[in-house]
Amino acid sequence: MAAFESRMAKQMVQLIERNGGCPLVAPSMREVPLEENADVFRFGERLLAGEFDLVILLTGVGTRFMLKVLDSRWPREQTLAALGKTLLVVRGPKPLAVLREVGLRPMLSVPEPNTWRDLVRALDDQGRSLTGVNVAVQEYGVPNVELLNALGARGAIVTRVPVYQWRLPEDTGPLTDVVSAILRGEVDVVLFTNAVQVDHVMQITAQLGGADRLRAALRRTMVSAVGPIVAERLRAHELPVDFEPSHPRMGIHVKETSERAAAILMNKRDAPRH
Repeated sequence: MAAFESRMAKQMVQLIERNGGCPLVAPSMREVPLEENADVFRFGERLLAGEFDLVILLTGVGTRFMLKVLDSRWPREQTLAALGKTLLVVRGPKPLAVLREVGLRPMLSVPEPNTWRDLVRALDDQGRSLTGVNVAVQEYGVPNVELLNALGARGAIVTRVPVYQWRLPEDTGPLTDVVSAILRGEVDVVLFTNAVQVDHVMQITAQLGGADRLRAALRRTMVSAVGPIVAERLRAHELPVDFEPSHPRMGIHVKETSERAAAILMNKRDAPRH
């Protein structure tokens, strides 16, 4: 059972073993603060000037880091006062927790599974027109083009605020080894717990012979996505999605994938090849 967890690699290994699997886990990503934080500082200047009507916070890590960057130029109290004068929207519990820590309350907390579609739907349900509304979107490593386009289509004036980015690990050897094992047909189940993991696996695959090799290998392998965001990214790369758990939590993901693996693999491997 292959997985690409980075920060929680040890926990992933333990979960796979606990559920009877043989773990093959390699880190696929690292969070790197932007070398130049000009976008965050420009956001801060405009925020303090009262130019934003709505601020969308997509991740807890990104929200926390954004505040840290702003702290290097302005007093925290000044930043929080300015944020408190805007409408705040959080995509799920992690950015919500950060706001609660600093004493702020969002106008809207997007319910599970916290996809960009859920976010836009929640905004639509508010009945507020976004025409001419200045919206800042805190990004989480890669731009969410679909979200940006959906906001723009509703007339919003959107400003991206990238506050960190994902990169491949400094040592890509372990990741290359795991992807190579998948390509050789030595892996039964592949777990994806983050959409960027998919992008990075594809980057490594490109170095090992191309995406078609991976697609061919995954025709006989169970591909399990932790939730809709990850599943969407897999399909964007024309990769299969065989299973999603009942809740997008790592423990539930591993447990339910393990329970379903035998039946799904039997169906995939018994299917006629084209």
